[in-house]
Amino acid sequence: MQIIEANVDGLKRTLKVVVGAEEIGQRLASRIDQVKDNVQLKGFRKGKVPVAHIKKVYGRSLMTEVLQDTIRETSETAIRDRKERPAQMPNISLSEDQAEINEVIEGKKDLAYQMTFEVVPEIVLAELSSIELERLAADVDDETLQKSIDDLLKRAGSFEADAERKAETGDRVTITYAGTIGGEPFEGGSGEGLSLVLGNAGFIPGFEEGIVGMGKGETKDVACRFPDDYSVETLAGKDAVFKVTVSEVEKPVEAKLDDDMAKAFGAENVDNLKDLVRKQIQSEFEKASRLKMKRELLDKLEGLHTFELPRSLVDREFEGIWRQVEARRKQEENSEDAGKSEDELRAEYQKIAERRVRLGLVVGEIGARNLVEVTQDEMRLALMEQARRYPGQEKFVYEYFEKTPGALQELRAPIFEDKVVDLVIGKARVTEKKVSREDLYDQVRAATEA
Repeated sequence: MQIIEANVDGLKRTLKVVVGAEEIGQRLASRIDQVKDNVQLKGFRKGKVPVAHIKKVYGRSLMTEVLQDTIRETSETAIRDRKERPAQMPNISLSEDQAEINEVIEGKKDLAYQMTFEVVPEIVLAELSSIELERLAADVDDETLQKSIDDLLKRAGSFEADAERKAETGDRVTITYAGTIGGEPFEGGSGEGLSLVLGNAGFIPGFEEGIVGMGKGETKDVACRFPDDYSVETLAGKDAVFKVTVSEVEKPVEAKLDDDMAKAFGAENVDNLKDLVRKQIQSEFEKASRLKMKRELLDKLEGLHTFELPRSLVDREFEGIWRQVEARRKQEENSEDAGKSEDELRAEYQKIAERRVRLGLVVGEIGARNLVEVTQDEMRLALMEQARRYPGQEKFVYEYFEKTPGALQELRAPIFEDKVVDLVIGKARVTEKKVSREDLYDQVRAATEA
């Protein structure tokens, strides 16, 4: 095999690889030797077909397989021998002259192809111990703890029937209703024995508000209007009247905080429940603080490293971002992009693509030099977490990750990044700053929206 450096332009490499016809012939002979015992042709016993006859019948198809394997193996060898680090899979190009290709297949001409690729740039890592970071620390005060306990009790609460009560927001009512539009009933507009908690916005605007003030046994016409963007096109924007009869009004009864209630939440007693809730809130504070510090760290890593970026990686990243941008623009979901021209948006998201690629390369380099690895157990846990998001469809989730190229890498990447972030934080100079809960979340919001 002969490797010729055809062109070097920045990070771009073009190599010409030549594999002699004699070597190709030897590879073909080896391939025929592998299959001959299983070849069965009319007039010959299985495994007794002469090599020359096999070559005559199957030579072209076998040679095609040999050439494909040869290109794959020799391209990998060329990269390995030159100690190159391709940013992406090389682009392989053969001669477009069919006559020349036929000569190669017939064993009359050397195999020659070009491989073009970009290499990962040499990255001079900054001294990680010189990085300064600030860790925000918020304590769980009594007010925050009590609010969380109150929320728990509210969720654990029940409802109590009150025959004399007029329905209020937060009450649970049982109703029978029949809707009409222009005096005519419509599909899906009636129901019987329906229970709903007023104020939970389960119905179209005006419906629940119209029930407020009604008592058990009362009937009332409730007028309301379907939203213009209602999912059922035939009802969108239409005025409707619902005849509603209330058969039950139940007031909310908050659960009582005692040892029995604490045990229902898995605690030993009230004090233990409070301790568990405090620890959970503290854990949420620490996650928020880490999120803010991670963003600060990534900003600093980007600012500390300047190098040429492989255009192929930037282009691929930009294309992925731009597809999402266009989808949002079609659905008019991104108000931040409103009023901007396409050129402005492309320039803005190009910078984001470049940032992601630069940080990806820096994080990868730090991880490689510090032997950071994602274990099989970590991948298994991440896959299980993905499957839990789709109850009843776990099998399809596992099959997707098994069969979809690159899916496992997408699962691995954030785990690897977090492990590298933890490593860098461990080496950096970290100072702690006490803040309130409000200040913590304000700073986290500002950092993640920047």
